[in-house]
Amino acid sequence: MSLVDPKQLYKEAKDRGCALAAFNIYSLESLNAVLEATEKKQAASIVQISIGSRKYVKDFSLFVKVMRMYCEKSKARVFIQHDHCKTIEECSSAIEAGVQAVMFDGSHLPFEDNIAETKKVVELAHEKGVWVEAELGRIPGFEDTVFSGHAEYTNPDKAKEFIERTGCDALAISVGTSHGGVLTDKNLDIDFDLLKRILEIDPAFPFVLHGAASLPSELIEQCNLTGMNVPDWKMCLEKDIRRAVELGVSKTNMDVDNFIVTTTAARNAMINKPDVYDPRKYLAPAYSAFEKEVEHKLENVVLSAGRWTND
Repeated sequence: MSLVDPKQLYKEAKDRGCALAAFNIYSLESLNAVLEATEKKQAASIVQISIGSRKYVKDFSLFVKVMRMYCEKSKARVFIQHDHCKTIEECSSAIEAGVQAVMFDGSHLPFEDNIAETKKVVELAHEKGVWVEAELGRIPGFEDTVFSGHAEYTNPDKAKEFIERTGCDALAISVGTSHGGVLTDKNLDIDFDLLKRILEIDPAFPFVLHGAASLPSELIEQCNLTGMNVPDWKMCLEKDIRRAVELGVSKTNMDVDNFIVTTTAARNAMINKPDVYDPRKYLAPAYSAFEKEVEHKLENVVLSAGRWTND
């Protein structure tokens, strides 16, 4: 099956009453974990690569070509997106490498500058038939190369103006989620009243939640039992992300939970069999854990499992 056009996949998800989960990958193993979980669950997903992963794989253009080959061979319905490009140059090189969608993050810029830069990216990308996700508002936390020390919730009126003036295809909004988690005493709350007001701007338009993993305390505890020292970060609860999907959010970004379960499984494999030095022996259960976490998100959070049974 060939890669699906982003516009088409968003429409399919909207028609089926679910959201598209976007999972950041950084290797062939993590890519296959997403593809196999998506195919197994008869769902649809977005395969993302970040700036950090782009550096990790060394030859970014070659890696995108390989990603496309694996995705086209898979029966999973997916498209490839570059997450959090901070500059027009990063967007341009991602487009040239062959991604189908770019996320331009101008959220750190003043409103008018964000509009101007996003509009340039949209013009550049649309010439090549590439989808553009933009961002308005800021969410706190640190993930990969993205950091913000404070939250700045998205203003619905500004969001409407931003979409109209930039021509972006999707918009990431700030309503209470967090990049990579924050150190606080309780889970973060989504402002559902604000979310509803934003979604009412245009029920057919794709609005996006970044930081939509949930860092369940049990995942952190299990990881730390292996000797890790992961801080007790907090994020929004899975039930709240699911409610946001039920209200009409079209895309959720979720990767930190996948990384934690992968680390836990790898370390447990080494601890339980300290004489085994073959990386394949401890990486196999690690990526199996990654795959199972993706399956969980597809089925229980974004509600896409089983929605593509006839495709």
